[in-house]
Amino acid sequence: MDGRKRRWRQHKIDRREELVDGTLAAVRARGSNAGMDEIAAEIGVSKTVLYRYFSDKNDLVHATMQRFIETTLMPRVYGAISLDADEYQLVRSALAEYVGTVDEDPEVYRFIMGNGSADQSSLAEFEKLFAEVVCAVITDRAKDRGVATEGAALASYVLVGGIQLATHWWTTNKSLSREDVIDYLTMLAWSAIEGMARAGGSPAAFNAQQHVLPAPETPAQD
Repeated sequence: MDGRKRRWRQHKIDRREELVDGTLAAVRARGSNAGMDEIAAEIGVSKTVLYRYFSDKNDLVHATMQRFIETTLMPRVYGAISLDADEYQLVRSALAEYVGTVDEDPEVYRFIMGNGSADQSSLAEFEKLFAEVVCAVITDRAKDRGVATEGAALASYVLVGGIQLATHWWTTNKSLSREDVIDYLTMLAWSAIEGMARAGGSPAAFNAQQHVLPAPETPAQD
C-alpha cells in the first residue's frame, strides 16, 4: 500500500508539472487572459482534469509562476550575476536579463503578474530570493574594497523592489524602448551602488558629505 501511495503521489507531481508546462504553452498561444477552458483546450484535456490537479485558477497561476521563475527568469539572472566582470557590467547584465526575460515572454508575465490573480506569496518568495542573491554579490564585492556591508540587505531589497515595480509598469506603458529601460535602470541602480561605495557604506559618512545636485556634464565639442 505504501509503495502504491508513493507511486500515486509521484504521478500527481509529474502530472501537475506536465499541466503547468502545458499552461505556459497555452498562455503563449492564447494570451494572458486565457481562462481555464481555453487552457484546457490548448493542452488537449478537459477542464475537469485541470481541477483534478489544481484547486482553482489561482492554484494554477501559483504553480505557473513558480515554474517561470525557477526555470526561466532566475537562471538568466543568475547567469548574468555570475559573470566574471566588473561591478558595472554585472549590474547592467543582470538588469538586461531581467528586463529581457519579461519583454520576450510578455503573455506569461502578464498571466502570472498582471491579471489581478498574481500569487503574492510566490512573488514575495521570488523577491526575497532575488534580493538575497543581489545582497550576496554586493557583500562580496564590498568586502574586497573595505566598504561596510551592514546595509547591504536593505539596499538589495530597495533595488530589487524598485526594479520589479518599474519593469511591471513598463509592461503596461511601453513609452520607452527596451534599451531605454535598461539604460535608465542601470543609471539609477549604479548611482545608488556607487554612492554607497563612495561613503564606504556608512550612513554617517554619507550624512557628512555635501549634498548638492551637480550641473550636468556636457559632451566635449569637436
